[in-house]
Amino acid sequence: MRVPELPPVGGDVLASAVDLLPGGGFNVMAAAARAGAPVVYAGGHGSGRFGDTVRAALAREGIVAAQPASTASDTGVCVVLVDDDGERTFVTGSGVETEIEPSALAALAVTPADLVYVSGYSLLVPPKLHALLGWLESLDDPAVLVDPGPLAAQVDGAALGRLLARTTILSANAREARALSGADDLATASAVLARRLAAPAAVVVRDGAAGCLLTRDGRSERIPGFAVAALDTTGAGDAHCGVLAAELLRGAGLHTAAVRANAAAALAVARRGPATAPTRAEVDAVLAAAGG
Repeated sequence: MRVPELPPVGGDVLASAVDLLPGGGFNVMAAAARAGAPVVYAGGHGSGRFGDTVRAALAREGIVAAQPASTASDTGVCVVLVDDDGERTFVTGSGVETEIEPSALAALAVTPADLVYVSGYSLLVPPKLHALLGWLESLDDPAVLVDPGPLAAQVDGAALGRLLARTTILSANAREARALSGADDLATASAVLARRLAAPAAVVVRDGAAGCLLTRDGRSERIPGFAVAALDTTGAGDAHCGVLAAELLRGAGLHTAAVRANAAAALAVARRGPATAPTRAEVDAVLAAAGG
């Protein structure tokens, strides 16, 4: 919903636009697919109209759903309020995507050449969390990209520690990095988080229009963003994660992948909607215009 401002407690505002679209983890997968990566969705999807919408969107993007539709319930929803500054606020109502059977994960053919993306929302339901951790710890060392999400501070500390020990790249926005590290300064926050990962893992702190901060091997570097007029920041971090993952799968180094992810996020916020990640050709055009 597009709103002039967030409603006050007990109040109401009139939305200027209302859309029902696939979002959440789909944004990341769509971004990776548009950047040229083959993508498999390993999570749950429901049997109602929301699940139908998700499956149709996955098919359009060429994304494979590894699991059959659940007959137990439907896919959940997230109400996204986007104000006139382009900033977004979420209210999430979870559905069947919060469930996963360990046997279903074990059946996935994951190799060291793959990259596994983990959403922080998967960490909030204990049965799914423990199934996911056990599965990650059993894999033969694929890269693991973790986006902790805005609710990561609510995750059990011991479980989060297990996940971070298996994380290859932690990608968090500035607010999340501060919450998880306890540090206000982003360079300090990034360094604190990097020390919680097993070497040679890296931390990417997404910092909006300023680009991102990349920390690895005890050093941090600022990778500048691209100037755009932001219309809707929904899915910007998802676009960043998806393109970062796709570029790493294509053999790019972390710096190059982060530059392209910054460009993708900039293009995404200049469009209205959640899954607004650009194609690879569109990122190429931005980089060419910038002389990169």
